[in-house]
Amino acid sequence: MRELSRKERTEFNKLQKRLRRNVGNAIADYSMIEAGDRVMVCLSGGKDSYAMLDVLMALRSSAPVDFELIAVNLDQKQPGFPEHVLPAYLEALDVPYYILEKDTYSVVRSVIPEGKTTCGLCSRLRRGSLYGFAADIGATKIALGHHRDDIVETLFLNLFFGGSLKAMPPKLLSDDKRNVVIRPMAYCKEKDLVAYADYKAFPIIPCNLCGSQENLQRVQIKQMLADWERQYPGRTETIFRGICNVAPSQLADTALFDFSNLRAEVDRDLHLPAIRVVNL
Repeated sequence: MRELSRKERTEFNKLQKRLRRNVGNAIADYSMIEAGDRVMVCLSGGKDSYAMLDVLMALRSSAPVDFELIAVNLDQKQPGFPEHVLPAYLEALDVPYYILEKDTYSVVRSVIPEGKTTCGLCSRLRRGSLYGFAADIGATKIALGHHRDDIVETLFLNLFFGGSLKAMPPKLLSDDKRNVVIRPMAYCKEKDLVAYADYKAFPIIPCNLCGSQENLQRVQIKQMLADWERQYPGRTETIFRGICNVAPSQLADTALFDFSNLRAEVDRDLHLPAIRVVNL
């Protein structure tokens, strides 16, 4: 952690308490971690996953239940990937860890045409490798570092480009029913994580598989939300609260709400008035 002035120390303490409170509340609200859990914490080398591991380790020391943390990173064999960074960082921590090596980079490059978005295939390959390893080590939960802004961005990505009203749930059972995925940072703001990473001086490893790709749909959504936030401060938080406060009867999905059997309650004993003009 870098040296802090007295003012910075005060601000850091407030930020750290806020992050720990937000993570603790998310864990409690969604029963993310229970006694005896073995939690596989997925580290990408980015600010979000570093912060997630840091906060979970702090909470573990004061949690009312015992649980294990195992840090796991997938080395996708990207050219220039600094293989020494994460092992050196994790060696200094009191947490077991694994570095998985799998050349998904070559697969992505061989399948995706030059100039096309690589994120979709890359994430699927990464997810499959991590899910499989979680089963190998008996992990009961897989922790991912997605934060509140990621969840809101995904809502609009699916709405604008996928025609579906869904985001990233804080807790998810995988399709094969073999893994439970949790997102402990679901209540955390990205700007708080940026500040926290700066204070803690995490050894950030940028993802350069896809380059900058400024025209990515997620980049466009992020810019849209940033513009909204500048114009209407607090809008992102309001949207996130909306994700947590869904009214199926006010939407139009017949699988979520039984519109077919809606019937008004009518008093059959009432009779039509004899006078044709009725003053209401």
